[in-house]
Amino acid sequence: MPAHIAMPISAIRNPLIVVTNDDGIASPGLRAAVRAALPLGELLVVAPDRQWSGAGRSMSRGPGGRISRSPLEVDGQTVTAYQVDASPASVVLHALLELTPRRPALLISGINYGENLGTDVTISGTVGAALQGAALGIPALAASLQTPKETHTSPSDNVDFTAAIHFTRLFARRLLTTSLPFDVDLLKLDVPSDATPETPWRLTRVSRHVYFVPIPPQRAMAEQATPPLVGGAGGGAPPLVGGAG
Repeated sequence: MPAHIAMPISAIRNPLIVVTNDDGIASPGLRAAVRAALPLGELLVVAPDRQWSGAGRSMSRGPGGRISRSPLEVDGQTVTAYQVDASPASVVLHALLELTPRRPALLISGINYGENLGTDVTISGTVGAALQGAALGIPALAASLQTPKETHTSPSDNVDFTAAIHFTRLFARRLLTTSLPFDVDLLKLDVPSDATPETPWRLTRVSRHVYFVPIPPQRAMAEQATPPLVGGAGGGAPPLVGGAG
């Protein structure tokens, strides 16, 4: 990564923090990420205009890229926000090249509905957005919460983000004061469904194992023509913070 990300940025009094996701501008998880970052600096939210789960770091093609103002009200504060007709990684490009008034000190992607673990991180639009920020030298945090599978592409309001907000704020604050090692591109946070703010956390590296296992599609059912993914560990594990290198 560029050498400038190794420089401490704790001296910045009001750091600019870009918040994005892959679940879209209307996702409660995005609001949870905003709530986590509100005490830490000036926020700029730039998110896809719709659901983009599974987009990885793909780039949008064609005539898209339409940008619309979409301010968010979170905890009584109005937060500057935009929705973009683009993939998560492309949204980050639009944010950094067109919408940021100055260089961001941090990019937060999430909070995602569903864990992103092992080799499956390359599928994740949440991780893809964070990687795009990291590729441009912006310290990046990708945050995910373990949720029921049915919420992964249809975010629900009936999800408790308390622990995920706590850990997102904890590690966002650390990234604002501590540089990542040269060989680490971003921090990937995964919070188990049964975690609390008091749950111990563990620093690790991304596993090389497959987490969601593809199964053969049911060709008689057109809506399942794409191989579905099944599996995934249950609760009881500590929040994992992985350094993706």
